[in-house]
Amino acid sequence: MSTVPTAAGAARELVASRQPHGKRRLLLAGAVLLVAVLGAAGAVLATGRFVGSGSPNGGVTDNGSATTLQLVTQGPLTQQTSVSATIAYTGSYSVVNQASGTITALPTAGQIVAQGEVLYGVGGAPVVLLLGATPAHRGLQEGMSGADVAELNADLVALDLATPVQLNPASDYFSAATALALEHLQANLGLNQNGILALGQAVFLPTAARITTVSPSLGATVVPGQPVLQATSPAKLVVVQLDAALQTGVEVGDPATITLPDNQTTPGTVSNVGTVATSTSGASGSNETATVEVDITLDDPAATGDLDQAPVQVAVITARVDNAYIVPVNALLALAGGGYAVETVDARGVHHLLPVTLGLFDDGDGTVQISGSGISAGLQVVVPST
Repeated sequence: MSTVPTAAGAARELVASRQPHGKRRLLLAGAVLLVAVLGAAGAVLATGRFVGSGSPNGGVTDNGSATTLQLVTQGPLTQQTSVSATIAYTGSYSVVNQASGTITALPTAGQIVAQGEVLYGVGGAPVVLLLGATPAHRGLQEGMSGADVAELNADLVALDLATPVQLNPASDYFSAATALALEHLQANLGLNQNGILALGQAVFLPTAARITTVSPSLGATVVPGQPVLQATSPAKLVVVQLDAALQTGVEVGDPATITLPDNQTTPGTVSNVGTVATSTSGASGSNETATVEVDITLDDPAATGDLDQAPVQVAVITARVDNAYIVPVNALLALAGGGYAVETVDARGVHHLLPVTLGLFDDGDGTVQISGSGISAGLQVVVPST
């Protein structure tokens, strides 16, 4: 039976009553209660040392409360913060028509149009979606060159209308091979196979299009330069407006956990950390804060269903230590004079209270970084049994 003071046992029970995944401020707030218990019991020893013995199976008994031993480990530690975020489709594109005539075909809102598919129709002719950042602004034919020709060559190869050997997808020159591959595309679309891409026959967008708004109606007359559709990318992204003070702790490639509106969780990965801070004000115009955008790619986009512009909670890593001494949070004991200690057991079964300084808390694992005289990897500390 250990001679651990009753106050230490009571302190441990109070620390253990804190959820291991709780916020750091909750644990620190609990110190007031712990100090009161310790002070009332008058059991904090000036030497911080007392004697006890371990049980044969390695556990120790603390005034009837079951405890066990764990080792102080050494290694990397991260701290996660839960922040508000929004899940939405990426990108925002306006589809500008370049043909003249009557609208004869339209997509529906929510429809996804892929590379090489018909986006809409004018005068009975299909307008095909091709991928590229440079919008259609001229007709293309053999002998021409430019960024729009390079996009066309890349698209024709991507659509298996020519092999990379037949047509260099990086070339910005409209060659005879380009014309031949374009004729194959025109045949697939039911167009005149002349190997010329007329202005208005194709729309270039950076990605496949998820239609959000359809402006004209069937039978309406359209002219070149008129916006006819609004679209986004089919890809979803979680966007966090993160307090700029936490920016340095977040890195591209970090794992993240997204809590959806139905309280289900799904994993993600930080894909972008903004470098320019934006200032925002509260509803009253005060309490201005600086934030940076952090983008998180969903590991399983299907897990979000049809959610769009939906609020979610995201746990992201906001601080890290490469080489820390780590113990479970419930190994901490609050001292009557302030601060914290851990109860250690040496090879002779002698118990010691070692004051420690707290560092990062890993809410996900319920662990905390500690430092102080006598703290080393492999040291045995007492924790409540589970």
